[in-house]
Amino acid sequence: MARSYNLADLLELLAAAGPDRPALVAGGERRTYRELNERASRVGHHLDAAGVRPGEHVAILAYNRAEWIEAMLGAFKIRAVPVPVNFRYVAGELHHVLSDSDAVALIGERSLLARVQEVRADLPGLRHVVVLEDGGANEVPDAVGYEEALAAAASGDDFPERSSDDRYIMYTGGTTGYPKGVEWRCEDIFFAALGGGNVLGDPITSPEAIAANAEQPPMAVLDCAPVMHGAGQWVAFMGLFSGAKVVLYTSHAFDPVEALGLLAAEQANVLMIVGDVMGRPIAAELAKGGHDTSSLFAIASGGAPLTDGAKAALQERLPNVLFLDNYGASETGACGPSVGGKEGTARFAMKPGITVLDDDLEPVAPGAIGKLARTGHIPLGYYNDPAKTASTFFTDARGVRWSVPGDFAQLEQDGTIVLLGRGSLMINTGGEKVYPEEVEVALKDHPDVEDVVVVGLADERFGQRVAAVVAPRPGTAPTLAELTEHCRGRLAGYKLPREVRIVDEVQRTAVGKSDYKWARGVFADAAS
Repeated sequence: MARSYNLADLLELLAAAGPDRPALVAGGERRTYRELNERASRVGHHLDAAGVRPGEHVAILAYNRAEWIEAMLGAFKIRAVPVPVNFRYVAGELHHVLSDSDAVALIGERSLLARVQEVRADLPGLRHVVVLEDGGANEVPDAVGYEEALAAAASGDDFPERSSDDRYIMYTGGTTGYPKGVEWRCEDIFFAALGGGNVLGDPITSPEAIAANAEQPPMAVLDCAPVMHGAGQWVAFMGLFSGAKVVLYTSHAFDPVEALGLLAAEQANVLMIVGDVMGRPIAAELAKGGHDTSSLFAIASGGAPLTDGAKAALQERLPNVLFLDNYGASETGACGPSVGGKEGTARFAMKPGITVLDDDLEPVAPGAIGKLARTGHIPLGYYNDPAKTASTFFTDARGVRWSVPGDFAQLEQDGTIVLLGRGSLMINTGGEKVYPEEVEVALKDHPDVEDVVVVGLADERFGQRVAAVVAPRPGTAPTLAELTEHCRGRLAGYKLPREVRIVDEVQRTAVGKSDYKWARGVFADAAS
């Protein structure tokens, strides 16, 4: 059977070449490459028996755990498309993603599925649910248990031939605040974001070539980022497809003591964190001493900035560790490593095919500002959203297709690129992306709010925090506690405002748009 860059084909090639190599550690669960492949095959056979067909979408709603990886690979086994879902979403957000993605099946943790049950009646396309046990006691009607499903399914690899064109979807936020499904071909995501079979060198030239990674010296990657997000998921699969042991941090809240203990126990060589929100607590814990970090030679960061201050604090205790702080986005993949920056920005050495373009899709001159763009291995577009696709993916006069997601950037004389920020004014808080308009809509629904503008303010631990400038209705005085409680059932916890300033009137631009510069000034004035 011809092999492709479908992720299930790559797993099967590695499992055949190095069946007894350790592949995955998650809590008390351990899998060799053979075991991971067999359990993924059982997932695939179960989904096929349940009527899931090639090209249909299978949602995954869970915290980091071994079954998350098995479920994703299992969907690829039958050429279905896994759809990662944010475990922090409330019912309304879950409804949007599950309906927008046309998910026909859902594999989720029992406790998290309670939120899905609130909107299940409005999801007529969702016809099959598989329950991962997590200690919850809530009922999930018309569902099958994950282990029960796997026990009844075959473990063999007798699947139809797959294709490099099989789809991969990653949901991200859009400028309207609604999550959008970025749709890739498997071959493109493999080379753009999953390491291409050789993370630090030239990519492989055929699917079969990945088998050689099963003969490489064993490595271990400790992934503390959530695999439902791109950064954590991509590092996990970079590790697996390089033949490494991937260790998932499975606790629901980050604890630096636990993370460092896991690093020592599994002798991890690479530590994946989410910017300062994890980097600073780890540095503070290392300063106390008593931790074995002898196996560690690199710290990777993604999903949120790892500031120079956090790096310095880590380097003080880990002077010989290499930092792999990469820029990446759901619409562009992993683009290149950080090489230091200017004040308030980040500077990256980008891979070939990535540049800065002007509005005419022409490369800007050194020193000029434009929008970051990537060609080559890029997504097909946004699933179910042709209008958004047309505003992000362009073909220039030479017939070259570009992904231009909206990050403003400046091209430096030495060829590096300085990021200046996304035009959508997205807020990045602890690796989670928050769009101001979504929070504004929720706040405006409060009976005491006349108008509001939401911005991101600098936060030492989380990078940014959500803040709101509120104009109340006459005779009212809403408090931060009241506003956050009002939003709690409408928005995930990380989207809730952490700071509020009350004003008589919200200032707007001449065309009636939110004046974000003015709003930030309100907080600056209050602090001075």
